[in-house]
Amino acid sequence: MLGAKPQKRRDDRLIIHFDYDCFYASVFENENPSLKSVPLAVQQYEARRRGLHKLQLINEAKKIVPDVVIVLGEELGRFRDASKALYNFLAAFTWSGKVERLGFDEVWMDLTDIVDFNISLLNPHDLEHSFFQLQRDDPTTGFSFNATKIAGQVFGTPITSANPNQDAENNLMTRLTLGSHLAQHLRWALEEQKGYTSTVGISSNKILSKLVGNLNKPKDQTTLLPPYAISERDVQSGMESNVTTFIDSHDVGKVPGIGFKMSQRIRNHVLSRPADFETGLIYGGTKESVTVRDVRLFAGMGPELLEKILGGPGAERGIGGKAWNLMNGVDDTDVQQAKKVPTQISIEDSYIRLDTMPQVLKELRILATSLLKRMHTDLLEHDDDPDSVIGKRWIAHPKTVRLSTRPRPPLNADGTRSRPFNRISRSGPLPGFVFSLREEFESIIEKLVQETLVPMFRKLHPSPRGWNLSLVNIGVTNMVETASEDGKGGGRDIGRMFKRQEEVLKEWKVEDKDIPPDPLPVAEENESHSTEQTDPSAGNEVLDSIMNGSEDAIQPTQTSVEEQGIWEDDEDADEGQEKCSECGAVMPAFAMPAHERFHSFEE
Repeated sequence: MLGAKPQKRRDDRLIIHFDYDCFYASVFENENPSLKSVPLAVQQYEARRRGLHKLQLINEAKKIVPDVVIVLGEELGRFRDASKALYNFLAAFTWSGKVERLGFDEVWMDLTDIVDFNISLLNPHDLEHSFFQLQRDDPTTGFSFNATKIAGQVFGTPITSANPNQDAENNLMTRLTLGSHLAQHLRWALEEQKGYTSTVGISSNKILSKLVGNLNKPKDQTTLLPPYAISERDVQSGMESNVTTFIDSHDVGKVPGIGFKMSQRIRNHVLSRPADFETGLIYGGTKESVTVRDVRLFAGMGPELLEKILGGPGAERGIGGKAWNLMNGVDDTDVQQAKKVPTQISIEDSYIRLDTMPQVLKELRILATSLLKRMHTDLLEHDDDPDSVIGKRWIAHPKTVRLSTRPRPPLNADGTRSRPFNRISRSGPLPGFVFSLREEFESIIEKLVQETLVPMFRKLHPSPRGWNLSLVNIGVTNMVETASEDGKGGGRDIGRMFKRQEEVLKEWKVEDKDIPPDPLPVAEENESHSTEQTDPSAGNEVLDSIMNGSEDAIQPTQTSVEEQGIWEDDEDADEGQEKCSECGAVMPAFAMPAHERFHSFEE
């Protein structure tokens, strides 16, 4: 293999990639089985078989298939619910919990631990009658299988030449064999219990498992056979590993992790000119395929050259080396557990022509409505607090809203128009009223559009005319998790905190009440300096000293008069004063609510 060597591949894992067949159509078909026999517009199987393709205009679709059934798929709630249910079903079979969703209809599973455990249980003298144990502590839960054969389809043929890594290849082969039988068991269980068929790829990393699973669609599985690496002698003799042979045939733009812009730059460099595209106002494929093999064998190609091609302002550091590894089937990223809170939520749509402000306002309202519905679905959970009026609470608050557009470039001199690739974006703080659960939904949408999105749009496009948009995207990001019962949230729910504190400390709560002091003793006659009877109101002076500082007592100020009767005689001074019905204290009206709360604490 020419060029610099890629990073060494990790082949000690077993990763399978699930792709639910015709997921969007299957959701509708599970709701209404009668749709299975018609060319459903959201379906990518029967409709495509009859000549329709993704993102085709409805008018064109009806010309090709007049009896096509159009099903509105803009409401994503049913798809999201189905995707979560299927994810949870598959996750229940794992031990590590490493199950990662990609969109609604794709899932990676890292099954290394369960497969390696079952390898240790194999009886080498009776591999044909092996038993796959699905639970560590229950040897009766599982299924029988033939460990001498791989289940399903395969790609590649074993290389018979001497391989210094033969032991590692043998271990990988055993791991892939057991993984293929487990994948088949999961596919059958998914179809039998949930009614969804799937296509599966089995390999040692995410990129290879995803790509190899595309070979035998629908309703099948494919395992990428070893060897994944070969000796230098075999390389010099012109031999290739199964990984190289497999991935070389792919167009560079089909390699996961190499996006559209990246692949276009690589194509332009290899062709020494811009690549030609199919005609199409929305999305169109390239007419000139540049394969991974074309790139790999290009003179001087390697991580350094790719860094020059793909690098620049805003590019990921080391992007050249990453792209080079991906084109050689090297992907050491781990399968991640699905997060409770997404990193961002975005809604976008493509347009043949969007060039007037009334059109933009209409589309902004539509996109903002879909975005807020998504936020309610993904970021709201049931609130079991008995004092909650709404019954729901936010599990996260996105702090940033982003508006992106993709303007079409002006016409060229020959009347053609270059295909637009670049988006322009504007971000700002997401207003707090978006999180209101009491305000009318439509009112929130209109405020969001008028007060936030329209000003952002005008900053993106200062001129009121002359622009023509092919795409508009609205998204929220910068998620901050709120408080949760398990303490994993990033924020604080102050109301719940005080309520919980009051409940915990209730046992040690001390009642704080004003208790009149004991009556003052009457002085004995022989101890008194006067023979007059003691004034019973004298004790009030002591009470006043005790109450000093309390809001029950009106303390003298520099402008007050202490003579008895002044407050009653001065009507102007008494204006605005109120008397407490509980204790008789007189105070300004503005202080009365706080004083009443003081009495409520005594109850």
